[in-house]
Amino acid sequence: MKQSEIKNASTAELQEAFAESKKAFTDLKMAHTISPLENPIQLRTQRRVIARIATELTNREVQ
Repeated sequence: MKQSEIKNASTAELQEAFAESKKAFTDLKMAHTISPLENPIQLRTQRRVIARIATELTNREVQ
């Protein structure tokens, strides 16, 4: 997800996307452990998406 998509999404959508992203990241890590991924940069990208979503959720809780 891009930052603009994250800002425009509702809190419920963000929580759902957060759960899906965490599951996808876990699946990627497991796949990479078994056999190297064709594109290991996917791990970093997915981790950053999770961080963006978590940051936006935290910001919304504070406000």
